[in-house]
Amino acid sequence: MTEEEQQQWTREQYQVATKYLATKGLITQSVAVEESRYLVPILAVWKLNLNDGSKVWVLCGDLPTDHSSVDVAPSAREALRHFALKWQMQAENLFRADDKSQNDFANLLVSRSEGLYQLYDDESLWQK
Repeated sequence: MTEEEQQQWTREQYQVATKYLATKGLITQSVAVEESRYLVPILAVWKLNLNDGSKVWVLCGDLPTDHSSVDVAPSAREALRHFALKWQMQAENLFRADDKSQNDFANLLVSRSEGLYQLYDDESLWQK
C-alpha cells in the first residue's frame, strides 16, 4: 500500500470505530493518537475519549469491532491481549449454545483471538 492508501485506511477505521460507538450510545470527543496503534491493513486499536469524560479502547479492522473501558489495559498492546482473552470467553459461551450460526461466529472469534494474541506476543511490533 502507498502512504496515501495507508492514511485512507486509517481514516476509514477511525470512522468505523466512532460509528460503532455511536450505535452503542457513546459519542467520541477526541482520539489519543499517541496511544493508538495501527497495523495496516489488519487492525486499528484506538484510544478514544468520549463526551462523558470516559475513555475506551476500540478495536476494528479485519476482525469484529469491539470496545472496552481503558481501565482493562494500560496500553494498546495490553488491549489486544484483553480482547483476545475476552473473545475466547465469548466463544466458549457461544459454543455452549449449540446453535449453528452461533458456532460460526464463535469459530471466527477463536481464530481472530488467536491472531490478536500472536500480535500481542510479537515483541518486534512493540519496540519504540
